[in-house]
Amino acid sequence: MMRDKNLYVSVMVFGLLLASSARPIAAQMPTSAAGLDGLGQKGPALSPLTQPTLSPGVILLMELEGRFAQAVAAGGGKAFAEWFAEDAVVLNNGQPATLGRGAIAAQAQWDPKVYQLTWAPQGAQMGPSNDMGFTWGHYEGHSKDKNGQPVVISGRYMTVWKKMPDGSWKVAMDASSNEPAQAAECCAVPKP
Repeated sequence: MMRDKNLYVSVMVFGLLLASSARPIAAQMPTSAAGLDGLGQKGPALSPLTQPTLSPGVILLMELEGRFAQAVAAGGGKAFAEWFAEDAVVLNNGQPATLGRGAIAAQAQWDPKVYQLTWAPQGAQMGPSNDMGFTWGHYEGHSKDKNGQPVVISGRYMTVWKKMPDGSWKVAMDASSNEPAQAAECCAVPKP
């Protein structure tokens, strides 16, 4: 009898989890962004039904990263800074660390009409306690030089997320670097 009750509870919990996850994350985002990745490209919706190997923690982090990217695309530097925890750190390639949300906000002064920063998560990992994790992917920055010619920068990024005491999630660290070397250039011995 106890075995049947435990089986019943397990089936009910699984059914509730399945029902709550049946709606793809892209469908939970604003209509203008549904089905779009952080670079504005069509991509598959994240869902345990369409990608059963993704854990709920990974899906949560990817969803957070997508909302972060959408907010920054619309609001620029001001929106960028709002996602950070008070004690956050930003590590940009070749620059000293920026410590704290106030310093991050002071540096993030771009207007999305002048500079457009976009990115798309390619992966994520949630920590074992489910209160901290990270995402990584590719970013692009689009602007124009003094002659009005397009300028594009790109590279890799990693965002470390942490759960706050109120249950919200904030960026604890954002790090970026230049685009990696081509596969063939990675380990080639320099020629004399």
